[in-house]
Amino acid sequence: MERPHFRLYFLHPRFWLLWLGLGVLWLLVQLPYPLLLRLGRGLGALMYRVAGARRRIAQRNLELCFPERTAAQREELLRENFASNGIAFFEMAMSWWWPRARLQRLAHIEGLEHLQRAQAEGQGVILMALHFTTLEIGAALLGQRHTIDGMYREHKNPLFDFVQRRGRERHNRDASAIEREDVRAMLKVLRAGRAIWYAPDQDYGRKQSLFVPLFGISAATVTATTKFARLGKARVVPFTQERLADGSGYRLVIHPPLEDFPGESEVADCLRINQWIEQAVSARPEQYLWAHRRFKTRPAGEPSLYRKA
Repeated sequence: MERPHFRLYFLHPRFWLLWLGLGVLWLLVQLPYPLLLRLGRGLGALMYRVAGARRRIAQRNLELCFPERTAAQREELLRENFASNGIAFFEMAMSWWWPRARLQRLAHIEGLEHLQRAQAEGQGVILMALHFTTLEIGAALLGQRHTIDGMYREHKNPLFDFVQRRGRERHNRDASAIEREDVRAMLKVLRAGRAIWYAPDQDYGRKQSLFVPLFGISAATVTATTKFARLGKARVVPFTQERLADGSGYRLVIHPPLEDFPGESEVADCLRINQWIEQAVSARPEQYLWAHRRFKTRPAGEPSLYRKA
């Protein structure tokens, strides 16, 4: 995709309210980081009260994935998860607009040598990530240290799409944004020895998915990771990030490449990926994006696991 460009059309009155909101947000994120964390938690508490549909989805996912926890423990986790979502709103703006030096002070990166080694060898990398609430700022912090291409879905609002893409791409001046459905572009990038951010942890429907266990529940799991790794001749390198509890910033970990991947079958690969997802999510469950209907697609004949609104 070509770089985003400002258009006079963005000055149309239909965008004035969005411009105002973006301006207020820009002003707010000039505040000290500890205060932004507190504001984010407050926003999360408000979201918990007003976003009933999303709250019920997250609550149901926690029931399904952590049945061993008491109702009180899951409720506490749910509230912390909404606090994390509120903080993520400000982290998004920080990653778009904070000076690079100010952002970099928050980064604690481990395992960068795995990406550097692959780059030196001309080896493509599928940076296998997850939909944590820290996704936006994690990608920005890593992008300051290593070029990462990304899968991208265009936003419906053209002004917001412009601001979002410009904010993201400033950390990766030579990176490219690839449409999520553009498989050819994805493979071309991998065969060129580049690294691309990719998350296989959501429900993308029955097509090109297999049902394998995730937290003990049969889940539609995309087989694309295996296909991309094989056709792109790429290594699969797991990547996680977390917001540190002491307020010192973010811990980003580039894990060693998966060995013997792809494996003997797509089923085995999907199971291996889901087991890794369980481990990563269980380490920081309050920071995961639980408001997604992860188990929406069911095997033939099985009823929905989500209550109707």
